[in-house]
Amino acid sequence: MRQCFLIDDDEDDQELFAMALKSVDNHIQLITASNGAEAISLLNSNTDLKPDFIFIDVNMPKMNGVECLKGIMTIDRLKTSTKFMFSTSAGPSVVNECKLIGADDFIVKPGSLSQLKQTLEKAIK
Repeated sequence: MRQCFLIDDDEDDQELFAMALKSVDNHIQLITASNGAEAISLLNSNTDLKPDFIFIDVNMPKMNGVECLKGIMTIDRLKTSTKFMFSTSAGPSVVNECKLIGADDFIVKPGSLSQLKQTLEKAIK
């Protein structure tokens, strides 16, 4: 079973993402973390966790998405995971920094469930 790891501090966004992902492909297991520090801790403690897709919010407490991405890039088993920055903060400097660090793409969070479904269909196929 494929895995998708969502790292986002907003519980409403997590729920919306879960609904959209399930409607796009209900055979993908969703794993969530509420901030970058929690995500890195989970990835370091569970070496069997190798998500196919990782979606990382930029603005989070404890460890922001940019720092989280840097941490993820140091984990060898995640080199082949597709890494998406997934945020409402999409200024050119943040987008460029994330792509330089190793993000595969930067996706601006859509405003509705139907838009999110379309976004996920393109991203995970």
